[in-house]
Amino acid sequence: MLTQSDRARIEAAIKAAEAGTTGEIYCVVAGESSDYRETPLAWGAIAALGAPALLLAAGIHVTAPDDFGGGWTAAQMTSAAEGAARAALSGTILLQCVLFVAVAIVVAIPPIRRFMTPRGLKRERVRRRAQEQFLAKNLQATRERTGVLIYVSAKEHMAELIADEGIAAKVQNAAWDGAMARLIDGVRTGRPAEGFEDAISLCGAILAEHFPPREDDNPNELSDAVVVLD
Repeated sequence: MLTQSDRARIEAAIKAAEAGTTGEIYCVVAGESSDYRETPLAWGAIAALGAPALLLAAGIHVTAPDDFGGGWTAAQMTSAAEGAARAALSGTILLQCVLFVAVAIVVAIPPIRRFMTPRGLKRERVRRRAQEQFLAKNLQATRERTGVLIYVSAKEHMAELIADEGIAAKVQNAAWDGAMARLIDGVRTGRPAEGFEDAISLCGAILAEHFPPREDDNPNELSDAVVVLD
């Protein structure tokens, strides 16, 4: 997603933004935030469970022969009925198994899996991964709790911004919406570096308003290099 040139541009944008604030901006890019293993299984189960209803809706049902009952004893009729029921049930179970496996295999293909995964689930996984990275990269360890994580999940075309408690106490979450919109637009249109630069610039302006720099006391507490996760 990012070339070496892109990374250099993002790092320069972070340096420029942090020059005007005591806040710290940290950027992480992930190819995908989850493997969504449950998606193929869920769609396979839906297809399998829906098969009987589809068969009934299509008018497929078990019928008895025209002469059924003619000269047959009660025991023979019961046996024939049970045989027909077992055959229908066995056929339905076999169809369900085939559908489950076939649909699960098809949906497991990465582009199809991502398309078939509900957006809400993808959003939840992106948010969870961003929170994990916030803690893993020690953004909560800045002197004044002024770390900001900008996390992008490329395959989902989603981004998450997490501000530490020092910032969250002064800045409403909605204030970051414009920056995130510019970032996502850049990722979707194949201009990730430009999207990051715009977002970082807007975030820097917000931080500078609430956390201006102090002369001779503005250490760079976090790395400015963008982190790319496999």
